[in-house]
Amino acid sequence: MTDNALVRVEQLTRRYGELRAVDAVGFTLERGQVLGVLGPNGAGKSTTMRMLAGILAPDAGRIVIDGVDLLDQPRQAKRRIGYLPEQPPLYRELTVDEQLRYSARLHGLGRVASRQAVARVKERCGLMDVGRRVIDNLSKGYRQRVGIAQAILHEPPVIILDEPTVGLDPIQAREMRRLIRDLGPAHGVMLSTHLLAEVQATCTHVQIMRAGRLVYASALAELERRRQSTCLRIGLKTPPPVADLARLPGVEQVEEFDAGRFRLRHAPGAALQRVVIEQARTHDWELWELTPEHAGLEQIFVELTLARETAE
Repeated sequence: MTDNALVRVEQLTRRYGELRAVDAVGFTLERGQVLGVLGPNGAGKSTTMRMLAGILAPDAGRIVIDGVDLLDQPRQAKRRIGYLPEQPPLYRELTVDEQLRYSARLHGLGRVASRQAVARVKERCGLMDVGRRVIDNLSKGYRQRVGIAQAILHEPPVIILDEPTVGLDPIQAREMRRLIRDLGPAHGVMLSTHLLAEVQATCTHVQIMRAGRLVYASALAELERRRQSTCLRIGLKTPPPVADLARLPGVEQVEEFDAGRFRLRHAPGAALQRVVIEQARTHDWELWELTPEHAGLEQIFVELTLARETAE
């Protein structure tokens, strides 16, 4: 484990009867990272989060939180975790200030430390104007903010968020993403979601789960590099035979849409645009369209999943 690593997970497994909800999952989370756990419903994301938070015991595997083994020293490890489940555990009859003061006492903070911590998280989470509001009268977005505020009162190095924007309207979701990004540099943040856009907008790293297994893990920048164009859409007023297009350097497949419009599938990194322009000029093809096509994150997600299914 590197000096910056806050979480190390090894061979984490959880069964429900014959079903392996989480199957030998392993990864690390470092300080400064916002790690998005992505996958469809039922992939094992929430089960993984609950095990990391110490709420659910694994059947096998190891979880180390900031150098402390969660299974061997659960109390010490949990002090290093801030956890927000999908439904924030709030007493809705309390005001925001009452809820946060109560949570501070549960974290073992003294009176002065509690007062300072409450003031700090209210400012950080945008709750300064609602301290005296009853939680039941707040919007879902503000309740999520209160949930995060009480999760970080004790300044844990690791923050675990389970579907933090579910049910929020677009403006609330955008504000929540901004808050999560702000938490990233000083902590290690891990969040689960089934939304591709959520990961793209919030995270520095991503891992994809399917049927309890980890099928992909990398920095988000690496996933973005997979989006590089491998298709070129062209339009020609006087097109050559398809066989001539197929012989262009780097072309792997030619699809014809209609008269004069084609999709050229090519190897990653092939300089096909330059080749097409030169050939069109030489042979008077009268080029009128030249459009690289980039894979979307959804397409990449499907391809990664299907690739794992084929491998199995």
